[in-house]
Amino acid sequence: MATPKYQQIADILRAAILAGTYGPGDRLPGENDLMTQHAVARMTVRQALGVLTAEGLAEPRKGAGVFVRARPKRIRRRAGARLARSVWGGGDSVWSADLDGRPLAVDRIDVGEEFARPDVAGLLGIATGDPVCVRRRRYLVDGSPVMWATSYLSAALVEGSLVTSAGTGPGGVYARLADLGHAPVHARETVQARAAAPDERALLGLSGAAVVVLVRRTVATAEGTVVEVADMVMDADVYLLEYDIPM
Repeated sequence: MATPKYQQIADILRAAILAGTYGPGDRLPGENDLMTQHAVARMTVRQALGVLTAEGLAEPRKGAGVFVRARPKRIRRRAGARLARSVWGGGDSVWSADLDGRPLAVDRIDVGEEFARPDVAGLLGIATGDPVCVRRRRYLVDGSPVMWATSYLSAALVEGSLVTSAGTGPGGVYARLADLGHAPVHARETVQARAAAPDERALLGLSGAAVVVLVRRTVATAEGTVVEVADMVMDADVYLLEYDIPM
């Protein structure tokens, strides 16, 4: 089956963007130019430009045309370095290891108690429906949202501690767990890429065809007790996940 004309035009423009012919902030050829160049109707051109917009490669500007979307500066997420006890034990945020001095902000923190879902309960070693402390945060780097993180901890384990407050103090949750006698010593992460859900697109300011990376981390003590389950939804266009694996 022949490739639709609008897709052919989108493929040509995409290749030009990826090759650097059109750089970030450059205006793509206008509708009239593309209609003439490819001998197609205006609707076909608009479909082609719509494909690039949905892919996050281009963005329309009212009255000005369609422009190549500026690619955000990557965040190199160093899984090993960021979780080292020297980081949170020294009073720093684990997120500080990712940013190389770039400004980090948390513009939304929701902390409350909920009933544990089966998947979370199974990992925490508690019963489904038992109370868990849930911490939801939205992280911004350079002023733009890049991650929505949700942490689950047994409510009985952290009752009365700063873990149940918006501000957890120097070193964050892991330092407070250590204060409670449950110092984290081991973490395991699973990584999954998928299309962003509607609520995730809204939270992270993503386009309709955006992809996110979901990292689920379980954190355990020396005794093997899982003390935190964390789900982190990241803008796949921003994050580069780095794993240092001894061999």
